[in-house]
Amino acid sequence: MNNMSKNWKSAIFYILIPILLVALALGFANRQNQTDLKYSQVVHLFKTDQVKSFEIDLTSGSLTYSTFEEPDKVQKYNVPSVTYFLDDIRDSVDEYNEKNPDSAIEFNYKKSNSRNWIYSLLPYVLIIASGAVLCWLMMKKMGDTMNSDTSRTLGFGRVKTKTVEDKNKKTFSDVAGCDEEKAELEEIVEFLKDPGKFTELGARIPKGVLLVGPPGTGKTLLAKAVAGEANAPFLSISGSDFVEMYVGVGASRVRDLFSQAIKKAPAIVFIDEIDAVGRHRGAGTGGGNDEREQTLNQLLVEMDGFDSNSGVIVMAATNRPDVLDPALLRPGRFDRQITVNRPDAQGREDILKVHAKNKPLAPDVNFKDLAQMTIGFTGADLENLLNEAALLAARKHKKALTNEEIQDAVTRVEMGTEKKSHKYSEKAKKLTAYHEAGHAVASYYLENHDPVKEISIIPRGMGAGGYTMYQPQEENYTSKNEMLDLLVSMLGGRVAEALTLDDVSTGASSDLQRATQICRDMVAKYGMSDEIGPVVFSDENNEVFLGKDFGHVNNYSEVTSARIDEEIEKMMRAAYAKTQNILKEHYDKLILVGDTLLAKEKIDGAQFEALMTNGKLPETEANSVDSQSDKAASETAGKHDEPLEKNENFVSAADTVSADDFVSKSDERNAHPVSDENNSDAE
Repeated sequence: MNNMSKNWKSAIFYILIPILLVALALGFANRQNQTDLKYSQVVHLFKTDQVKSFEIDLTSGSLTYSTFEEPDKVQKYNVPSVTYFLDDIRDSVDEYNEKNPDSAIEFNYKKSNSRNWIYSLLPYVLIIASGAVLCWLMMKKMGDTMNSDTSRTLGFGRVKTKTVEDKNKKTFSDVAGCDEEKAELEEIVEFLKDPGKFTELGARIPKGVLLVGPPGTGKTLLAKAVAGEANAPFLSISGSDFVEMYVGVGASRVRDLFSQAIKKAPAIVFIDEIDAVGRHRGAGTGGGNDEREQTLNQLLVEMDGFDSNSGVIVMAATNRPDVLDPALLRPGRFDRQITVNRPDAQGREDILKVHAKNKPLAPDVNFKDLAQMTIGFTGADLENLLNEAALLAARKHKKALTNEEIQDAVTRVEMGTEKKSHKYSEKAKKLTAYHEAGHAVASYYLENHDPVKEISIIPRGMGAGGYTMYQPQEENYTSKNEMLDLLVSMLGGRVAEALTLDDVSTGASSDLQRATQICRDMVAKYGMSDEIGPVVFSDENNEVFLGKDFGHVNNYSEVTSARIDEEIEKMMRAAYAKTQNILKEHYDKLILVGDTLLAKEKIDGAQFEALMTNGKLPETEANSVDSQSDKAASETAGKHDEPLEKNENFVSAADTVSADDFVSKSDERNAHPVSDENNSDAE
């Protein structure tokens, strides 16, 4: 019906345009020879014997005349009154004709019929009619716009949900890496398909399902898959869509949302990022009577009010379950919580296979090995990884993704793009090489540390003048000894600078910050200090929740704070001393790795292992860099104990190393025990 109305309006519009043009043309034609003289001037022409002939329409007053000066030119004029005009010119015309019988003025009086009169007015009628219709259409359009604006203003309570079209429907086959989560949701699917199966047994299906997990783990995709499997309407809305500047709008939209869902039952209502509207009541500087809390109250009422077997399932997703109001999480509302964690090795392999369906792959691509390399990656991270690899392959004009592009994409996702055009001075380059060699060599001789994956002194990302990447192991917990060894490897760069160059730089600032934070967590959060004891002195959530924790103060005394600081300093000094002992004992390995980095700029894990075990690169690699390594050795021989000169380039270049000790996404996460995963992993 709407399409017909639009077509009808379009037809009228396109018809009016030519009519209006014709009317304008006729009007212009009628006025083409119209004189611009005044009435007195026209009468003066007759009285001064300048008119040769004329014709006047006694009905319309249309006068056509020609003069002796221009006998071939016919001019037109509409007299205001035929009677007065004839009275004014009759005597002059008669007098001239009497005096000049051979050249008398020719004249004619006629009466037009009604048709001619109407025809003369037709252009004006058409113009007026066309203008009126156009004005009507414009007014109607403005009225529709005003009505829509008014309806939006008065009907802000109407919620605009997003529905999934059939061609975009997802199923469980599109979801990988979360088999347990899919099994949890099978009941929801079965209920939507056959609710009688449950109602006959007196069972109550969960009213709400809350999906909790870090960003990118597939919470929204799981909700869409449930709707696709059940072939049920899927009403999707974001939590922020409920909140407006007008009071009461959010509550009204909640009512409208559930009203739409009940009409379409069985249906799924999905609220993404529900923490935007479902936070603790009473929090915030506005007190407990703000718009967000009214929206939350209405949501609680609606979820508690509709029948449990009405066929409406409410699903929501969040990565901040700690800030949700407890009333939302009670049985009868969101009575089932499903945690969607980062996938394990098998899950990552399955996810990679799903995202690689439409991508041509070379035979050397091994998803199992790639899954082992991407510990800590979410589904979104893996999809982005393969996309980056595809972009790299296209850039190289390849027809398929090879292992080379995928490996490069892994590093690119973790560390950023290589900046080979960024040139540093030789001093800065030497500093970076020995700094990274210090990280790698120190970690090699640690029992509880991950193996080296890659070392590079090629700048990457924002400010990373070099980096040392480690291959993390798939573990759920991080022990005290592992954290202490991590401290040693972090301090390896600073110690290597002091040993090889007899100076230190700002490049280790990031290392020191992370190491200090790990020590603080060990003492105050994990109870790993023998001096302090198994006592926790920090909150579960370090991020201030405005309103709830606005007046938060430390729950320990100043004396305890001083003891914590002393213990942190003690741990840092012990780790620094252990790092010194390792690098002094294996100084030759430190110099070897540093010189190799100066020559090759990048070393992978196998090459590093060969250097540490055999004292040289593999034969195929050594032959290609002999000339470069000899040059680097000659430049660096006898200079290891020589301090670097101070200059601006030295500081800036060293500062670029600030992110070089980035281990990997998962290694940084594994630096914290799983007991804290709700706090650290959710972010």
